[in-house]
Amino acid sequence: MPDEEILRIEGLSMRFTGGAGLFGRRNRTTVRAVDDVDLVVRSGETLGLVGESGCGKTTLGRCILRAHKPTAGRMVYRRADGTEVDLAGLSRAQLRPLRTEIRTVFQDPNSSLNPRMTVQQIVAEPLTVNNLAGGSELTDRVADTLSRCGLRPELMRRYPHAFSGGERQRIGIARALVTQPRLVVADEAVSALDVSVRSQILNLLEDLQDELGLTYVFISHDLSVVQHLCDRVAVMYLGRIVEEAETEDLFERPRHPYTEALLRSVPRPDPRLRRRDDVLPAGEVPTPDEDFAGCRFQPRCRYAVERCAEVEPATVPRCHLAGELDLDGVYTST
Repeated sequence: MPDEEILRIEGLSMRFTGGAGLFGRRNRTTVRAVDDVDLVVRSGETLGLVGESGCGKTTLGRCILRAHKPTAGRMVYRRADGTEVDLAGLSRAQLRPLRTEIRTVFQDPNSSLNPRMTVQQIVAEPLTVNNLAGGSELTDRVADTLSRCGLRPELMRRYPHAFSGGERQRIGIARALVTQPRLVVADEAVSALDVSVRSQILNLLEDLQDELGLTYVFISHDLSVVQHLCDRVAVMYLGRIVEEAETEDLFERPRHPYTEALLRSVPRPDPRLRRRDDVLPAGEVPTPDEDFAGCRFQPRCRYAVERCAEVEPATVPRCHLAGELDLDGVYTST
């Protein structure tokens, strides 16, 4: 795996401030969706972002895409020529040439495709908007990209409703790849698909990565998919990265109790390894607008000690007991 960094995130935060409250009274609540995140994405790898709903993984992905302008921090992107730019500080005009290099695959192939546009128009749109191709060259590039994604080019004059869910997601992937990007953010890219189709799309993403040298940030709540596709995994909880490791190491030897809880929720095909006790951590998930004196997972952690409620761990894995606990991985059972 290449060690060259394509994206380096430093101290990234994204906060949203609420407006009016009940009966028109002002209720200024600040939600820390992403809070002081440090992360590195290496060229040619697939980095998985996992966590419960509301942990901030989608917001982090949207910050990378600059759909959100971060409140604080840096996102240093290395271009193909070796120059580095801070995505967090760029204006809309400065971001425009980078839109072709950093692309996204959306979760729902039904709502993400314009039903009034043909497949040819949908896939060609990024090229026409950015003045990258026209005429016969435009048609050829669309046809070539559709073919790479497993679709017959002669069908590109049809509308999205004429295709199945898996085929629509292939159209969405083709739209993302038609500009020949370097970094692709895939947000729950297979969660809306049938299980039988899901494996086909995952295999397609792997084949395209090998063929085109792509780098993926793969956001998912499905750990079985992450285990299959990703080279490294970053675990998020309440806006922060609590653990990061190579995929095999994380699934075999988690170091954070929250990661263990996530792995315990993965269905096991062998009935002898299944366990229903202690699958989910106890207690309620805190809201991102709460203040934390200690570890954010401490109220739900069965291993918590006194200092966990007093001091937040400063480094990843964010657990005071990371070097002491013997946690269950997905391949182990107690």
